[in-house]
Amino acid sequence: MLMLEKRPSPSRFWNWATPVLAVVLTMLAGGLMFALLGKSPTEAIRTIFWDPLFGEFAWYFRGQLLVKAGPLILIAVGLSLGFRAGIWNIGAEGQYIMGAIFGAAAGLALYPADSRLIFPLMVVAGAFGGWLWAMIPAILRTRFRTNEILVSLLLVYVAQSILASMALGALRNPDGGGFPGSRNLSQWASSANPELIAGTGMHWGVVAAMAAVIAAHVLLQRHILGFHIRLAGQAPRAARFAGVSPGRLVLLCMGISGGLAGLAGMFEVTGPAGQIQIDFASGYGFTAIIVAFLGRLNPVGILLAGLLMALTYVGGDNAATNLGLPAASIQAFQGMLLFFLLALDLLSNYRIRLTRKEAA
Repeated sequence: MLMLEKRPSPSRFWNWATPVLAVVLTMLAGGLMFALLGKSPTEAIRTIFWDPLFGEFAWYFRGQLLVKAGPLILIAVGLSLGFRAGIWNIGAEGQYIMGAIFGAAAGLALYPADSRLIFPLMVVAGAFGGWLWAMIPAILRTRFRTNEILVSLLLVYVAQSILASMALGALRNPDGGGFPGSRNLSQWASSANPELIAGTGMHWGVVAAMAAVIAAHVLLQRHILGFHIRLAGQAPRAARFAGVSPGRLVLLCMGISGGLAGLAGMFEVTGPAGQIQIDFASGYGFTAIIVAFLGRLNPVGILLAGLLMALTYVGGDNAATNLGLPAASIQAFQGMLLFFLLALDLLSNYRIRLTRKEAA
């Protein structure tokens, strides 16, 4: 019979091997799903993973990779800090939405002024919007011991309702003929977040994501705060003896993750999305959870995982267009990745042993 035996310490080999194995199993299970949908598994996998990088139109798809990866990496880096400390912010999607609303509102309030200070103001407003939304579950946990998982998740639906009311009300374009949606921020020079290098997809959101990766790496490896974050997640009692305040750590980690998610929303609404719309929420806040765990909560790993997940977005859209795959199947494919990753994570802490069943 099979038996799980706890390891004396987590396996470094399996800690880094499980993400690779999870990707392989996702391809196999995804191929089976595509076959059940009546599509060629090999053609579907090739269209998703190979064509965007080396196919006929790779020059276009490569530019889209950074556009998709930027917000995923930015949000995932913030989430990883909290996850390392045992603080579970599951509502980054709501913080992403609120960052977009606050950032867009700050810019539209000054329309049609022409000033270089408007975009930096929108950046600050976007970060503040995400931080403010994250402070709700953070304060409720520290003051009333509520569960931050449930509170942050439920606030996503509140944020979506606010988004719809803004698109139909306060932020609606007065020159839009009554249609929902704000002015197009990407067409107004003072609030635009343009492509910095033509054909690369590089905009200020991508720059912020790379800066966040570097800053998080330095924080975790070289700063006392990073030590406190790691200690709180691995040994909470030892962290208290070391003088770490659990309440302050909750506020800090939730604030950082909310601020970065808000920044991602602000960069998205001023760049690729261009305007506040009812359907602005893209699911980046939830997908970033997969990116954070696929990257082993390590900033460099998150960078690579974000690029891989962006590839599934770009390749998935390509497969949906060329092969007629339903969008839901691509979402299921991404979900499989998290499922296999969490399932195989068991191998990091346990060994599987084959033992003989003793006679009664």
